[in-house]
Amino acid sequence: MMKVDCTRLPSGLTVVTEQMPHLESVALGVWIKSGSRNETVDEHGIAHLLEHMAFKGTRRRSARQIAEEIENVGGEVNAATSTETTSYYARVLKDHVPLAVDILADILTESTFDDDELRREKQVILQEIGAADDTPDDVVFDRFAETAYRDQTVGRPILGTPETVLSFSADQIRHYLGRNYTTDRIFIVAAGAVEHDSLVRQVEERFSTLATAPLSSPVLDTARYTGGDSRESRDLMDAQILLGFEGKAYHARDFYCSQILANILGGGMSSRLFQEVREHRGLCYSVYAFHWGFSDTGIFGVHAATGGENLPELMPVIVDELRKSSMNIEQQEIERARAQIRAQLLMGQESPAARAGQIARQMMLYGRPIPNDELMERLSGITIERLTDLAGRLFFDTVPTLSAIGPLEHLAPMNDILSTLTTKADTRALAG
Repeated sequence: MMKVDCTRLPSGLTVVTEQMPHLESVALGVWIKSGSRNETVDEHGIAHLLEHMAFKGTRRRSARQIAEEIENVGGEVNAATSTETTSYYARVLKDHVPLAVDILADILTESTFDDDELRREKQVILQEIGAADDTPDDVVFDRFAETAYRDQTVGRPILGTPETVLSFSADQIRHYLGRNYTTDRIFIVAAGAVEHDSLVRQVEERFSTLATAPLSSPVLDTARYTGGDSRESRDLMDAQILLGFEGKAYHARDFYCSQILANILGGGMSSRLFQEVREHRGLCYSVYAFHWGFSDTGIFGVHAATGGENLPELMPVIVDELRKSSMNIEQQEIERARAQIRAQLLMGQESPAARAGQIARQMMLYGRPIPNDELMERLSGITIERLTDLAGRLFFDTVPTLSAIGPLEHLAPMNDILSTLTTKADTRALAG
């Protein structure tokens, strides 16, 4: 039986483990409640640069030694930066947990940020920015965020720009690290063949030099969803289209309701959008709906990829499916969406890496691990009436955001695309 233990150290660090005794490996990570959104105006891209530089040498290890020591025992180590979090994680056999702890502590407390390594890594990130710009389905999401949250850190691309990345110094990286990588914002989580008390002792010893909470903790500016229309014509085979609305924050009452609605509309091959847009009409090869939550806002969106000539027919069909969801949803659709979310939850917990990440997110958002039964209970209270009411508020009462890239000469103006929603508002009110 799996068991979750949680210890908050005197330093402010939180250590959480889930024992999975049938495994021989451990997924171990350090999650920081800080991401690209915690950057100042002059720091665009520095959170991601720090994540890269953490692996480029410490006082005790060179960049090559970091890679070799973990791979010599068959393990792996990596990191990721998101809008509101950063994570550094390792996967090793259970006998090598002390090594993983030592390496993770080393890169987070003893990195040297050598100038030569910094110059090289800046060039690597410039290539990463270029590769992203060559990937239309990445660009369409970046443009969407920039348009939905205009002139705000929450809407900026995580990678930064070539100009900002090239401008950073080692001292600036240290300043960002000292301001954001503090013990009150760090969660060390492990899942697999791990012994809680042993891990706590190792963490207490190796992470002892981390800064405690600063005198004035960084305060995020409240997100202001603006919406708008962003189009970039490119000579491509397909058009990437993203139509979205302001969604719900993690702590909002309708967060889980939004997850269910996204699943019903475009969460799989049985979803409304997939069946109507792809299977019935053959208008695109990819279409799905999603709901992303942040600490104080969210995004509800529909993404489609299709040939430019299909846009005049595709967009009204997508908008009409949104409209229909505000008027009628079947109980069977709710049950199917709930079953899919439950299956994803339980299947994810069979992977120690996925489980560690899940626990870390729950700790950062809610301050505690959330039992499966509690998660399913939150989903069980979602009714047809709640879903249709939510759909009406999402799609009729918020400013839309449209992001598009590719051959767009057949893409209608925003007002024309949304005419179905605006002209059917009275119909929805009467139906309600």
